[in-house]
Amino acid sequence: MLIGYARVSTQDQDTTAQIVALKSAGCELIFEEKASGGRWERPELHRLLGQLRKGDVFVVWKLDRLSRSLKDVLLLMEKIQKAGAGFQSLTEAIDTTLPVGRMLMQIVGAFSEFERAMLRERTRNGLDSARKQGRIGGRRPKLKEHQKEEIIQLITSGQKSAADAARLFNVHPSTVCRLLQERKTIN
Repeated sequence: MLIGYARVSTQDQDTTAQIVALKSAGCELIFEEKASGGRWERPELHRLLGQLRKGDVFVVWKLDRLSRSLKDVLLLMEKIQKAGAGFQSLTEAIDTTLPVGRMLMQIVGAFSEFERAMLRERTRNGLDSARKQGRIGGRRPKLKEHQKEEIIQLITSGQKSAADAARLFNVHPSTVCRLLQERKTIN
């Protein structure tokens, strides 16, 4: 069965042209949605994916009606493939029920995987470079050394409770507890 999916981004847009194209392509069932392609919360898309059976073909008028994100398109293609269904995009002439369409999607997937690997490598190189320059990642400490010493002195002398010290220095009580625990292991 050919199952169509028509989507527009805003309420004032119209899916009529998409629906006409999907019907002329032979779609027996069409899911229509008004939602951004950048969002994953699209109930009609998820309903369609839930109804896909082996041998069905998921049809869109244009690939960008499926999603704006290549990552999401590839994730959706994987879900379609797991259901044993095919995919067709009418405008781009992509048809994964044919060998050339499957090859095209594999090439797109390979480029996507390559880009993810390059991004990981650039991130790793940037972090290594920062470490060599003496910088470390993460959040800056809320308390300076002299503040840590003052908190420990206030608590050990009995002047303040851990909760009172946390309020006084505007930190979470767990920060004070961690500080006390660190000092116990050092001593």
